[in-house]
Amino acid sequence: KKLGKTAVITADRPGFVVNRLLAKVMGEAARALDEGTAMSVVERSLDPIGLPMGPFELIDLVGWKVAAHVQDTMVQAFPERFYASPNLHALAEIDEPLVKSKIGKVEDLSRAAKKALVFGDSPVTAEEILRRVEDELAGEIRIMLDEDVVQAAEDIDLCLILGAGWPFQAGGATPYLDRVGASERVFGGTFHDPRIAGHD
Repeated sequence: KKLGKTAVITADRPGFVVNRLLAKVMGEAARALDEGTAMSVVERSLDPIGLPMGPFELIDLVGWKVAAHVQDTMVQAFPERFYASPNLHALAEIDEPLVKSKIGKVEDLSRAAKKALVFGDSPVTAEEILRRVEDELAGEIRIMLDEDVVQAAEDIDLCLILGAGWPFQAGGATPYLDRVGASERVFGGTFHDPRIAGHD
Protein backbone atom coordinates (compact mmCIF):
# COMPACT_ATOMS: atom_id res chain seq x y z
CA LYS A 1 0.00 0.00 0.00
CA LYS A 2 2.85 2.39 0.84
CA LEU A 3 4.34 1.76 -2.62
CA GLY A 4 1.05 2.70 -4.24
CA LYS A 5 0.72 -0.75 -5.78
CA THR A 6 -2.23 -3.10 -6.13
CA ALA A 7 -1.34 -6.68 -5.24
CA VAL A 8 -2.89 -9.73 -6.85
CA ILE A 9 -2.32 -13.07 -5.15
CA THR A 10 -1.07 -15.71 -7.57
CA ALA A 11 0.33 -19.19 -7.38
CA ASP A 12 4.09 -19.56 -7.91
CA ARG A 13 4.16 -20.44 -11.59
CA PRO A 14 6.50 -19.49 -14.47
CA GLY A 15 5.69 -15.98 -15.66
CA PHE A 16 2.99 -15.55 -13.01
CA VAL A 17 0.23 -13.69 -14.92
CA VAL A 18 1.48 -10.74 -16.97
CA ASN A 19 4.69 -12.24 -18.35
CA ARG A 20 2.96 -15.53 -19.08
CA LEU A 21 0.29 -13.84 -21.17
CA LEU A 22 2.61 -11.30 -22.77
CA ALA A 23 4.77 -14.23 -23.85
CA LYS A 24 1.75 -15.47 -25.79
CA VAL A 25 1.40 -12.09 -27.51
CA MET A 26 5.13 -11.82 -28.24
CA GLY A 27 5.27 -15.42 -29.41
CA GLU A 28 2.54 -14.93 -31.98
CA ALA A 29 4.13 -11.68 -33.18
CA ALA A 30 7.47 -13.46 -33.58
CA ARG A 31 5.81 -16.42 -35.30
CA ALA A 32 4.19 -14.11 -37.86
CA LEU A 33 7.49 -12.35 -38.52
CA ASP A 34 9.27 -15.69 -38.88
CA GLU A 35 6.65 -16.77 -41.40
CA GLY A 36 7.55 -13.81 -43.59
CA THR A 37 4.94 -11.26 -42.54
CA ALA A 38 6.01 -7.61 -42.91
CA MET A 39 6.91 -5.87 -39.65
CA SER A 40 4.40 -3.11 -40.35
CA VAL A 41 1.59 -5.67 -40.59
CA VAL A 42 2.61 -7.38 -37.34
CA GLU A 43 2.83 -4.07 -35.47
CA ARG A 44 -0.66 -2.90 -36.43
CA SER A 45 -2.33 -6.32 -36.12
CA LEU A 46 -3.29 -5.87 -32.47
CA ASP A 47 -4.63 -2.32 -32.84
CA PRO A 48 -8.26 -3.50 -32.35
CA ILE A 49 -7.39 -4.57 -28.79
CA GLY A 50 -6.31 -1.03 -27.94
CA LEU A 51 -2.94 -1.82 -26.37
CA PRO A 52 -0.65 1.21 -25.89
CA MET A 53 1.94 -0.05 -28.36
CA GLY A 54 2.66 -2.80 -30.87
CA PRO A 55 4.40 -6.02 -29.82
CA PHE A 56 7.84 -5.16 -31.18
CA GLU A 57 7.70 -1.60 -29.85
CA LEU A 58 7.07 -3.17 -26.44
CA ILE A 59 9.94 -5.62 -26.85
CA ASP A 60 12.23 -2.74 -27.81
CA LEU A 61 11.14 -0.92 -24.67
CA VAL A 62 11.68 -3.77 -22.22
CA GLY A 63 14.84 -5.04 -23.91
CA TRP A 64 15.44 -7.71 -26.55
CA LYS A 65 17.50 -9.97 -24.32
CA VAL A 66 14.91 -9.74 -21.57
CA ALA A 67 12.16 -10.65 -24.04
CA ALA A 68 14.19 -13.56 -25.43
CA HIS A 69 14.84 -14.81 -21.89
CA VAL A 70 11.14 -14.62 -20.94
CA GLN A 71 10.24 -16.51 -24.10
CA ASP A 72 12.85 -19.19 -23.36
CA THR A 73 11.55 -19.54 -19.80
CA MET A 74 7.99 -20.06 -20.96
CA VAL A 75 8.97 -22.48 -23.73
CA GLN A 76 11.01 -24.50 -21.26
CA ALA A 77 8.10 -24.63 -18.81
CA PHE A 78 5.36 -25.29 -21.37
CA PRO A 79 7.02 -26.43 -24.64
CA GLU A 80 3.76 -27.60 -26.17
CA ARG A 81 2.08 -24.19 -25.76
CA PHE A 82 4.67 -21.46 -26.26
CA TYR A 83 6.55 -20.48 -29.42
CA ALA A 84 10.33 -20.21 -29.55
CA SER A 85 11.75 -17.91 -32.23
CA PRO A 86 15.44 -18.10 -33.18
CA ASN A 87 15.00 -14.69 -34.79
CA LEU A 88 14.21 -13.15 -31.40
CA HIS A 89 17.67 -14.13 -30.16
CA ALA A 90 19.26 -12.82 -33.35
CA LEU A 91 17.52 -9.47 -32.89
CA ALA A 92 18.83 -9.31 -29.31
CA GLU A 93 22.39 -9.27 -30.67
CA ILE A 94 21.82 -6.27 -32.97
CA ASP A 95 22.38 -2.75 -31.64
CA GLU A 96 19.63 -1.10 -33.69
CA PRO A 97 17.21 -3.79 -34.90
CA LEU A 98 14.31 -1.47 -35.76
CA VAL A 99 13.49 1.53 -37.91
CA LYS A 100 11.20 3.84 -35.96
CA SER A 101 9.32 7.03 -36.70
CA LYS A 102 10.03 10.35 -35.00
CA ILE A 103 7.47 9.48 -32.33
CA GLY A 104 8.96 6.04 -31.70
CA LYS A 105 6.54 3.88 -33.66
CA VAL A 106 8.03 0.82 -35.33
CA GLU A 107 8.08 1.05 -39.10
CA ASP A 108 10.37 -1.77 -40.21
CA LEU A 109 13.37 -3.91 -39.41
CA SER A 110 16.75 -2.30 -39.85
CA ARG A 111 19.06 -3.40 -42.67
CA ALA A 112 21.26 -5.22 -40.16
CA ALA A 113 18.26 -7.08 -38.78
CA LYS A 114 17.03 -8.13 -42.22
CA LYS A 115 20.47 -9.55 -43.01
CA ALA A 116 20.65 -11.47 -39.74
CA LEU A 117 17.20 -13.06 -39.74
CA VAL A 118 15.71 -16.02 -41.57
CA PHE A 119 12.17 -15.61 -42.88
CA GLY A 120 9.62 -18.03 -44.26
CA ASP A 121 7.54 -17.46 -47.35
CA SER A 122 4.08 -17.79 -45.81
CA PRO A 123 3.09 -14.32 -44.61
CA VAL A 124 -0.19 -13.96 -42.75
CA THR A 125 -2.69 -11.12 -42.51
CA ALA A 126 -3.15 -8.75 -39.61
CA GLU A 127 -6.56 -10.34 -39.03
CA GLU A 128 -5.00 -13.80 -38.73
CA ILE A 129 -2.42 -12.58 -36.21
CA LEU A 130 -5.13 -10.92 -34.13
CA ARG A 131 -7.24 -14.08 -34.14
CA ARG A 132 -4.24 -16.21 -33.14
CA VAL A 133 -3.43 -13.88 -30.25
CA GLU A 134 -7.04 -13.82 -29.08
CA ASP A 135 -7.30 -17.60 -29.19
CA GLU A 136 -3.95 -18.15 -27.47
CA LEU A 137 -4.88 -15.74 -24.69
CA ALA A 138 -8.29 -17.35 -24.21
CA GLY A 139 -6.76 -20.80 -24.00
CA GLU A 140 -3.97 -19.84 -21.62
CA ILE A 141 -6.26 -17.88 -19.32
CA ARG A 142 -8.63 -20.85 -19.16
CA ILE A 143 -5.70 -23.09 -18.18
CA MET A 144 -4.53 -20.60 -15.56
CA LEU A 145 -7.99 -20.51 -14.01
CA ASP A 146 -8.30 -24.30 -14.09
CA GLU A 147 -4.89 -24.59 -12.39
CA ASP A 148 -5.80 -21.98 -9.74
CA VAL A 149 -2.96 -19.63 -10.70
CA VAL A 150 -5.44 -16.96 -9.63
CA GLN A 151 -8.87 -17.28 -8.08
CA ALA A 152 -10.95 -15.50 -10.70
CA ALA A 153 -10.91 -14.08 -14.22
CA GLU A 154 -11.16 -10.61 -12.71
CA ASP A 155 -7.72 -11.12 -11.13
CA ILE A 156 -6.21 -11.68 -14.57
CA ASP A 157 -8.05 -8.65 -15.94
CA LEU A 158 -6.64 -6.50 -13.13
CA CYS A 159 -3.11 -7.78 -13.73
CA LEU A 160 -3.29 -6.99 -17.44
CA ILE A 161 -4.85 -3.56 -16.93
CA LEU A 162 -2.32 -2.48 -14.30
CA GLY A 163 0.69 -4.46 -15.50
CA ALA A 164 0.42 -4.55 -19.28
CA GLY A 165 -1.58 -1.50 -20.28
CA TRP A 166 -4.69 -3.41 -21.34
CA PRO A 167 -7.32 -0.69 -21.95
CA PHE A 168 -9.35 -0.43 -18.74
CA GLN A 169 -12.35 1.00 -20.57
CA ALA A 170 -12.73 -2.35 -22.35
CA GLY A 171 -13.35 -4.02 -18.99
CA GLY A 172 -10.35 -6.32 -19.14
CA ALA A 173 -9.05 -9.14 -21.29
CA THR A 174 -11.61 -11.80 -20.40
CA PRO A 175 -14.70 -9.71 -21.29
CA TYR A 176 -12.99 -8.76 -24.55
CA LEU A 177 -12.21 -12.40 -25.38
CA ASP A 178 -15.83 -13.30 -24.69
CA ARG A 179 -17.13 -10.49 -26.91
CA VAL A 180 -14.94 -11.37 -29.91
CA GLY A 181 -15.81 -15.06 -29.69
CA ALA A 182 -12.35 -16.33 -28.76
CA SER A 183 -13.59 -18.01 -25.58
CA GLU A 184 -16.20 -20.02 -27.47
CA ARG A 185 -13.75 -20.85 -30.28
CA VAL A 186 -11.20 -22.22 -27.83
CA PHE A 187 -13.11 -23.88 -24.99
CA GLY A 188 -16.76 -23.69 -26.00
CA GLY A 189 -17.84 -21.33 -23.26
CA THR A 190 -17.28 -17.87 -21.84
CA PHE A 191 -15.41 -16.41 -18.89
CA HIS A 192 -18.49 -14.43 -17.84
CA ASP A 193 -22.15 -15.43 -17.93
CA PRO A 194 -23.84 -13.25 -18.94
CA ARG A 195 -21.19 -11.63 -21.09
CA ILE A 196 -19.98 -8.20 -20.05
CA ALA A 197 -20.98 -5.62 -22.65
CA GLY A 198 -18.33 -3.37 -24.12
CA HIS A 199 -18.36 0.24 -25.28
CA ASP A 200 -19.13 1.31 -28.83
